Amino acid sequence: MNHWERVWRAAVHTQVIRPPQQLLATFGQTNIHYYLLTEPVYKEIDESGQPETVLREGRVIAERPKLVTPLYLKKLEGFGDDARRYFDMMMQRHGPNAPGLLYTYKNEPKDTSILSGNLPSVAQRINDDLNGRDEKGATIIRGLDEMWDVSLFKFIYELTERSIGQNVSELHQHGLMGIDERGLPAEARMRIEQLFWEVGMGGCDPATLKAELDRWELFDEYQDRFFEVVRRRR
Repeated sequence: MNHWERVWRAAVHTQVIRPPQQLLATFGQTNIHYYLLTEPVYKEIDESGQPETVLREGRVIAERPKLVTPLYLKKLEGFGDDARRYFDMMMQRHGPNAPGLLYTYKNEPKDTSILSGNLPSVAQRINDDLNGRDEKGATIIRGLDEMWDVSLFKFIYELTERSIGQNVSELHQHGLMGIDERGLPAEARMRIEQLFWEVGMGGCDPATLKAELDRWELFDEYQDRFFEVVRRRR
């Protein structure tokens, strides 16, 4: 079995036993506590002992989704020439200012432990505990031990897919999907205003604001205000 076949097998065998009772937030950060269960690899070698289950516990943090355009995406760092050619194709097909949502995530692994009992029984124990604590932002995922991260990624992808409709609808309701004459989404203007406020309060590095302005090609428009808020921080 080659690498891609193994990835496909891991994806096919992924099962979300308990989905989180929430979608990704439109206007804030989302924290999802995950319990990822797998049968240990050594089970295939030694089936004489008591059943055991591997538990990987951690958090996935989804940042607030950004309303972006192909022009904005092309200016993100870390993309090679092939990706930039793709962005050019997007701009030719949909226009440089066609809006879309950009989701970013961070995985914070916590603990890995071996628990007694087969996987269904361990999943039931964890599920009962979560119900007892009324923990709505938690998920239980079943995956394959040797490629457990594929299962986690598949869960994130499918949760994002389910969240997009609600996120877009809420942005529409707040009038943030419109594009101004410069090709800037209203949500992006609001995000820039938030960054100015955070920089002024000392909770954000001015470099973060500068990078956002540069990606939208807006630094000339905001430069006087930018230098003023940086001066006030000193």
